[in-house]
Amino acid sequence: MRGLICISRCSLRGRSELLRCHLSAAAVTVPDDGTVRGTLLSLSNDWKRALEFFNWVEQEHSHSHFRHSTDTSNLMLDILGKFFEFELCWHLIRRMHSPNHTTFRVMFKRYASAHAVNDAIHTFHRLHDFNLKDHTSFSHLIDALCEYKHVLEAQELLFGNNKNGVGLDLDVDAVGNTKIHNMVLRGWFKLGWWSKCNEFWKEMDMKGVQKDLHSYSIYMDILCKGGKPWKAVKLFKEVKRKGFKLDVVVYNIVIRAIGISQGVDFSIRVFREMKEAGISPTVVTYNTLIRLLCDCYRHKEALALLRTMHHDGCHPTAISYHSFFASMEKPKQILALFDDMIESGVRPCMDTYVMLLNKFGRWGFLRPVLLVWNRMNQLGCSPDAAAYNALIDALVDKGLTDMARKYDEEMLAKGLSPKPRKELGTKPLGGQLADD
Repeated sequence: MRGLICISRCSLRGRSELLRCHLSAAAVTVPDDGTVRGTLLSLSNDWKRALEFFNWVEQEHSHSHFRHSTDTSNLMLDILGKFFEFELCWHLIRRMHSPNHTTFRVMFKRYASAHAVNDAIHTFHRLHDFNLKDHTSFSHLIDALCEYKHVLEAQELLFGNNKNGVGLDLDVDAVGNTKIHNMVLRGWFKLGWWSKCNEFWKEMDMKGVQKDLHSYSIYMDILCKGGKPWKAVKLFKEVKRKGFKLDVVVYNIVIRAIGISQGVDFSIRVFREMKEAGISPTVVTYNTLIRLLCDCYRHKEALALLRTMHHDGCHPTAISYHSFFASMEKPKQILALFDDMIESGVRPCMDTYVMLLNKFGRWGFLRPVLLVWNRMNQLGCSPDAAAYNALIDALVDKGLTDMARKYDEEMLAKGLSPKPRKELGTKPLGGQLADD
């Protein structure tokens, strides 16, 4: 695995020779799904290198009849879609041995995130060719539209004049009436349109939709994120009175809500109540408590939770550390915890790097910025646009325009979009230089 991930640090020149060398060093004859997947994830912000690797693996091992699994092909599809390379996506689908529902769920998601709603709907129509035009695919389409803030279009397909335009004998009950309404409710939540969330919640009652625990969990989250955490706590009590069998998801939301409205000590009480009820916490539960403690600068207690969460079968993730990085105010302390995180086996995600690059850059500390950037490269992680822009901003602020320009050009070569900067002479789409 380590040998394969090293390719993310190589230049394009001589890539095949280097790949062969790394495979030999790692004693890999035929790479398994996990190895291929890990390498693709490390290259997920550089679609050209990811695709080159993907194709190379299959060609290099053709003698052993190696073929990418549907799982790794779906991941490659997701990377291509992230960069709007939809023609290449369809070329890959035609190469795949057995595209499945997940394949087209990825396509729906990437079209919706690119705001190409008509293309997403057209893709659904094409599923006849794959014998996958069914209610499962339709629910995936609706979910993708709602996830990426195209709730109006989703509602039009479900309840409007275009209801029959999907070419399916659609009965919402066949998809799942409650499930579909939950998707739409969550879509309004994603938009942050709180009044519409409230309106749709009442509309569900008027239409006789049988709300389930997931419905209440979504609406509790809406109330909490919409600035009314006390109402979320009140709704939680109502859910308990209704006799629903509570799960860890609803407890995670109320732990956050009561922490915001009444303080973290009340959250800890609810946490204990949950465990006494026989409901096992998840890493999300611990991350929620850690964040609440860090927000109050109670870092020692938060660290104690971080060190003991494994007793409940939970292991820290990058998100577990983000609350510390966001609230700590000493660069040395942050870097020490960052090193501890990596040494403990927790792999930083791109959000981790961007958070630290922005924070140190904002403080005017270039050395920590470069330390984080170099560590990202050492770990074989390909930077995204946000990471590049954070680094370039820090370099420009220190007057290192030549070095900044080098990374600006590197971004463009990867197909990423740099910010327009007057200091570098870069222009926005309108053609004029950026102002100060």
